[in-house]
Amino acid sequence: MCGRFAQGDMDAIYSKYRVKVPAKLKKQIRERYNIAPAQPVPVINRTKTNENKLEIMKWGLIPSWAKDPNIGYKMINARSETVDKKPSFKSSLKSRRCIVPATGFYEWKKSNSHKIPHYIHLKDEKVFSLAGLYDTWKDKGGKTMTTFTVLTTEPNKLVEPIHNRMPVILEKDEEEPWLDKKVNETGALLEMLDPYPESRMSEHTVSTAVNVTKTEGKQLIRPLNKLL
Repeated sequence: MCGRFAQGDMDAIYSKYRVKVPAKLKKQIRERYNIAPAQPVPVINRTKTNENKLEIMKWGLIPSWAKDPNIGYKMINARSETVDKKPSFKSSLKSRRCIVPATGFYEWKKSNSHKIPHYIHLKDEKVFSLAGLYDTWKDKGGKTMTTFTVLTTEPNKLVEPIHNRMPVILEKDEEEPWLDKKVNETGALLEMLDPYPESRMSEHTVSTAVNVTKTEGKQLIRPLNKLL
């Protein structure tokens, strides 16, 4: 599962994905260290001319055919093992893929009667790409909402002691085909959805302050032993 993540360096995100963000939109965006489901999130999509663009989407995919938008609360993640079979996701896998930029994500490890939050990130990459899918839903009044989900896979050896799932992190050479709408061969897409190498990742425990979704700030990702 991936239920919380960070976008801690927006300038690095703009640079990595080569996106030009209008000044008006930039004013709406800030560094975040506790992004939670149902919140608006900057996501990387493709224009009709095949250029990267930054778009704000709500976390929790609502299929275009859904009658109740509250289904999005159950659709924050999509299992890579079944994504090509589930009605909610298989169409998006073919033609509505996106990248969710992240500087790190959180998973909680069960310990007796409580859970301990861990912050997980890459060792040598400030920003990395979570594989996402999106869809556009229209209400009875004609108002549209674009929403997304984060794909998950089996955990690698670093994440496994903490949680039984982890988000799909794309390799650099997978980012281009993942966004390219001309790429629609299911087998090739599914091959990208494997666990990221644990040797290139790092993790540490953090304060339980991250448990409260309204809490924000860079202090949330600091190692717990440096806060005590």
